[in-house]
Amino acid sequence: MPIPSIVVCMTAKKQMHLGVYAMGTGNHIAGWRHPGATTNGEDIETFKLIARQAERGKLDFIFVGDGVMCNVDDNPGAVARLEPITLHSALSQVTTHLGLIGTGSSTFTEPYNIARQFSSLDHISGGRAGLNVVTSSAEEAAANFGKDLPAHALRYEMATEYLEIVLGLWDGWEAGARIANRETGQYLDKTKVHVLDHKGRFFSVRGPISHSRTPQGRPVIVQAGSSKDGQQFAARFAEVIFTVQHNKDESKEFYRGMKRQMAEVGRGPDDCKILVGFNPIVGRTDEEARQKLAQLMKYVDSTSAIKTMTERFGTDMSQFPLDGPVPELDMSGRIQSFVKVMVAEAKRKNHTLRDLYNNIAIARGYFVSCGSIEKVADDMEAWVTEDACDGFMLMPAHFPEAFDDTIDLILPELRRRGLFRTEYQGKTLRENLGLKVPPNRYTQARQAAAPAKVDA
Repeated sequence: MPIPSIVVCMTAKKQMHLGVYAMGTGNHIAGWRHPGATTNGEDIETFKLIARQAERGKLDFIFVGDGVMCNVDDNPGAVARLEPITLHSALSQVTTHLGLIGTGSSTFTEPYNIARQFSSLDHISGGRAGLNVVTSSAEEAAANFGKDLPAHALRYEMATEYLEIVLGLWDGWEAGARIANRETGQYLDKTKVHVLDHKGRFFSVRGPISHSRTPQGRPVIVQAGSSKDGQQFAARFAEVIFTVQHNKDESKEFYRGMKRQMAEVGRGPDDCKILVGFNPIVGRTDEEARQKLAQLMKYVDSTSAIKTMTERFGTDMSQFPLDGPVPELDMSGRIQSFVKVMVAEAKRKNHTLRDLYNNIAIARGYFVSCGSIEKVADDMEAWVTEDACDGFMLMPAHFPEAFDDTIDLILPELRRRGLFRTEYQGKTLRENLGLKVPPNRYTQARQAAAPAKVDA
């Protein structure tokens, strides 16, 4: 009697997703001081370099943050910077697979304009656009538009209506609406182009927009808020969540909580990827990495760091002694979730205020892993495989060297462990993130209303 063969089923490891937060002066508050580092947040050649680095590493996307204000005491990369839609339109022409995520303010822009701009970017790039929706939290931003800054909860109420409009406008054109029949002269099937006619509490928008359905159905929605209001908003809309987390166990709790909230509104666990802000400082040995970190700390000016903390926390931090304990801070300020996570981590580790500002300076307050290739890869693997996140938003201290360290040292090790792609899965940002193409609401309604076919 023949011996039955034994089939061994190998369970594939969870693949992590990676993007890069691109600032022309680096994510370290003074990274631009490093020899050979890029120094200009308005230089298109700098961003071309970063985009090409990212695509060489097969990263999912490049992320460009924005704020509709200028604070001369902020990180140099935020003082003088390019507007992301214009920038990404240029970067789309020097990349072929890399996702292009940019920021739009739901508080100080009109939904019709944002819908058109990001739809245009998706067409121009062949389906690689992503919209990072922010509610804007700075009084200075409000002053630029001659408005008062709405309260935190109200900003999210506005953002909800805002994004409902944007999604409605993107759905306004069904697939196949453009016929362009030369023989009949019919250009459009007008039954597949829809007026939104939205009249709400904050906005009134007729529609449609002057763009057909985009190559990936619609741009990917990204959200970065981790407050209670931000989580509720993300659970309903976000397809990528960018979060600040320092502790793996707390990040696992956040991850489970977000997936649970998504289920409560009828979404599946794979409908959104959760990425943690992450600054890897890597060397071929732990000692080499520590030397790199020490060098970065030499660039930090305490006065500048205190100003940055004041801006981030919405509290004058110069009133507290640097070598004293982290003070109790008002959590109702402009960036509630950011303050909460940073302060909790500092108190858990019994850090001084100086320790806290050092962390702010290195990576603007995000998770730092310093060590050998194996050590940093171990951190990344543990967070992803234990479902503390689905991947990371890389925050290199400076460009191009610190980013090259990630691409040339860390990524080969992640690939060796089977944790990161060797090639892109597809052409669009959705394909590479493993996200479904969202159905068009009008097409769904049309199909639901169609009479069922009866078999002969």
